[in-house]
Amino acid sequence: MTTSESGRIWCNTAFAGEALAELRAGTAGHELVLSAGAAASVLASSPVDEHFAAAQIAFGQPDPAEILGGGAPQLRWVHLTTAGYTRYDRADFRAALAEHGIPLTTSSHVFDEPCAQHLAAMIFALARQLPQSLRDQWGARPWPYAERRFASRLLGGETAVLYGYGTIARRLCELLAPLRMELIGVRRAPRGDEGIRMVREAEADALLAGADHVINILPESAETRGYFDATRFGRMKAGARFYNIGRGPTVDQTALLGALRSGHLDAAYLDVTDPEPLPPEHPLWAEPNCFICPHTGGGHREEPLRLVRHFLANLRAFTSGGTLVDRVM
Repeated sequence: MTTSESGRIWCNTAFAGEALAELRAGTAGHELVLSAGAAASVLASSPVDEHFAAAQIAFGQPDPAEILGGGAPQLRWVHLTTAGYTRYDRADFRAALAEHGIPLTTSSHVFDEPCAQHLAAMIFALARQLPQSLRDQWGARPWPYAERRFASRLLGGETAVLYGYGTIARRLCELLAPLRMELIGVRRAPRGDEGIRMVREAEADALLAGADHVINILPESAETRGYFDATRFGRMKAGARFYNIGRGPTVDQTALLGALRSGHLDAAYLDVTDPEPLPPEHPLWAEPNCFICPHTGGGHREEPLRLVRHFLANLRAFTSGGTLVDRVM
């Protein structure tokens, strides 16, 4: 597809207002088809749509089975509205895209800043005992002066180990840098340009005994499911804090609960869980030092507009033969 060509763009994300207006304006010259079953949440799938069959560009969350089954024979490019792409990360799907020369891009750069700020906020909040004080305010309203004051910590000089060093981790390190923390990234294949000390996965477990903060930003895959298990929680430093903004299934939540109840872990923050939504009766909800958000780490008021602008920037690159941003396949 070149700048002189137009194509059919199929979208199954329900944009509205300014975001929809910008999407329509930015795709002028193309045929934009909005799926009748579009979902407002970027995490939700939508029903099979007959209009997908004629799509050349898919923007949203297309069903990988439809693509594998030849449901869109003219498809030229897939752009996801999420940073994660677990259900597409399969050998048969990769092979099918490669065979037909179809690139797959994500919206990773839309979510790196909010996720990094979200993590930084919880690191700061736990250090200063803010969630505990808020819970007291909404409860019996005690005045635990000594307990809160002397449980608060300074972050300077503490060590954080970050599992999964992508755009979120890189930005988080920029936010934490002024605190003079020791930041160590874990990556399958360090590149040497990360700006902090990096180790390979095989070396990472040895660092857990010295880490004050263990930050999980791992994607879900066959290799990472249950990655943080009883053994790894047992290797962590007594009093460490654990954060998960990657994917829920990467954590053995029963093992996490045991580490919290035993007091081995000081606290845990979970933006993602397994399953989602986490059932109200799940014991992690009631664990005093476990703090949970409903998968909102990447959310922000400008999210729909930034998703559209990210897609449109890639659309311009795609139609002109330029380099696609956030290409994963």
